[in-house]
Amino acid sequence: MNKNDVIMTLLKGRTLIVLALLVIFFSFAADSFFTSQSLLLVAKHVALYGILGIGMTYVLVTGGIDLSVGSVVGLAGMVSGYLINHGLTVFGYTFYFSVPTIALIAILIGVLVGVLNGLIVTKFAVAPFIATLGMMYIARGAANLVSNGATFPNLVGKEALGNTGFEIFGRDIMGFPVAVIILIVIAAISAVILRKTPFGWHILAIGGNERAAKLSGVRVDSDKMLVYMFSGACAAVVGIIATSQLVASHPMTGNTWEMNAIAAAVLGGTSLAGGIGTIVGTVIGAFIIGVISDGMVMCGVSEFWQMVIKGLVIVLAVIVDQYQRNLQARMALQARNESKKAAA
Repeated sequence: MNKNDVIMTLLKGRTLIVLALLVIFFSFAADSFFTSQSLLLVAKHVALYGILGIGMTYVLVTGGIDLSVGSVVGLAGMVSGYLINHGLTVFGYTFYFSVPTIALIAILIGVLVGVLNGLIVTKFAVAPFIATLGMMYIARGAANLVSNGATFPNLVGKEALGNTGFEIFGRDIMGFPVAVIILIVIAAISAVILRKTPFGWHILAIGGNERAAKLSGVRVDSDKMLVYMFSGACAAVVGIIATSQLVASHPMTGNTWEMNAIAAAVLGGTSLAGGIGTIVGTVIGAFIIGVISDGMVMCGVSEFWQMVIKGLVIVLAVIVDQYQRNLQARMALQARNESKKAAA
């Protein structure tokens, strides 16, 4: 094995290596890091970042980006809080919904935002960055408009109204967070779809070469629409879980979480250029973001420095990803040259 092969092996396993180093570092730097309570907290945060990151991974592999997911988290939470505390008034009659129905409505709100993102990107040929940046502000504004910027507290519902039990999404079952169970289910299904179904192959092909994919018969616009809808749905699920954990909804919930989603995906090996990405890698990336975030809090690191460090992590991840792509291209070219020489 030559030098390039060793470097490539390390680059492919970089996510696990970084995660292991972080766990070792914070186990020494923060005395409380390995307590059951701290690990439970990290797991809950990882679940949120992981679900967001999975939706983001699908968008990134098509060569797009979704900056609206953090705002959708807040909007879904506010819609859930409003429906629990105030119900829905139509023609003077107020209707209260069960918790599963409220969760479904919140997810449909996320899907609707995804539809709008997809339409703007595909039908109006607006760059994904600009389209979803605008939607980020629209969704955050809508979240504030739901309550005029106020918080919906004490979201426990009332037995007489049949809307109790919303806090189940933030609870633990036999010491295991429900949020983590949801992450595992979404990750398993998403991984199978991405790697084992025609739809997954199509969106990878779109990110690799959109024109070639279109010429091959791939319905590029339809697949992009589905990808943004899925991203919006994942963001809404995170909004439901986050609101359930707090038993309250605030319009600024999820602020800047789109950066955590992007970071989790990129750290997991998803390329910002599109065409490359794995769900397992994204989940590991979410673990890295969760460990960094909670580890720094336990070490008493300033929130401002936390933002700086997260930004550096994203930049470094992109640099390493680009280096790996360039190295792979050089190794492939070298292999072709050597095969030509051997044939001659």
